[in-house]
Amino acid sequence: MVALLAPGRSLAQDKPVLNTAPPGTRPAPAQPAPARPPVDTTNVAPTIPVYTPGTAPATQPTPAALPTPTSDSPSGLELPGREQARKAAQQHADQYTKLFVYSGIGLGYSSYYGLSNFNFSISPAIGYRVTDRFSIGPGISYAYNYYGQDYSNGPSVSTSTNSFGVKVFGQFMVIDNFFVHAEYESTRAQFVIVDQFNRPVGTTSRTVQTPLVGVGYRSQISNRAAADIVLLYNFQDNYNSIYPNPVIRFNFLFNIGR
Repeated sequence: MVALLAPGRSLAQDKPVLNTAPPGTRPAPAQPAPARPPVDTTNVAPTIPVYTPGTAPATQPTPAALPTPTSDSPSGLELPGREQARKAAQQHADQYTKLFVYSGIGLGYSSYYGLSNFNFSISPAIGYRVTDRFSIGPGISYAYNYYGQDYSNGPSVSTSTNSFGVKVFGQFMVIDNFFVHAEYESTRAQFVIVDQFNRPVGTTSRTVQTPLVGVGYRSQISNRAAADIVLLYNFQDNYNSIYPNPVIRFNFLFNIGR
């Protein structure tokens, strides 16, 4: 009996035992945490940020500037190249207005049979541009002539004359700043009277027609102002001419109007 029971007891001890707690030792189920009452912030001052040295404040993005509408661009938006084209057009409009003032100053010197002649003239005009290259216009003129002669056996003799006239001119720009200039002038001129020894003894007046043709170069000072140097040839250059060859003029141009 004893020998037979021993194996059975051994088998009973090898059975797995469930991990069951004795009654009354199980954990209580978790209870939900009680809700906290809301905090009253009515009388609580807002938190003020404190600046710390060395810390850069946060920057807010700057909104992009809105385009400004113009007469050329109602939407205010500029297409590539439009700004440059508008500036070029404005410069062209300032430089090539329809009307301009054209004032010329001339100097000349000649000698006939020992009688020297120094000439000074001024000729303001109003020009009108038919095109950007071709201009015409009327003007007036004033010329001063000084005649003098020195004698080895006597005192020198001299006299002067004053002449006033009206004219019309034309000008054509050929290439770059070079141009061709032509004008025709009708002048009530004074002339010196000389004796048989070619000495000035008085003056006389008569009307003289003077055709002038030549070339010039223009130096642009600004969009509205320029300076010209003009070299002209007088096709009526003789003893009675008021403009002895060569005729050199320094002209100034000022654009007016729009």
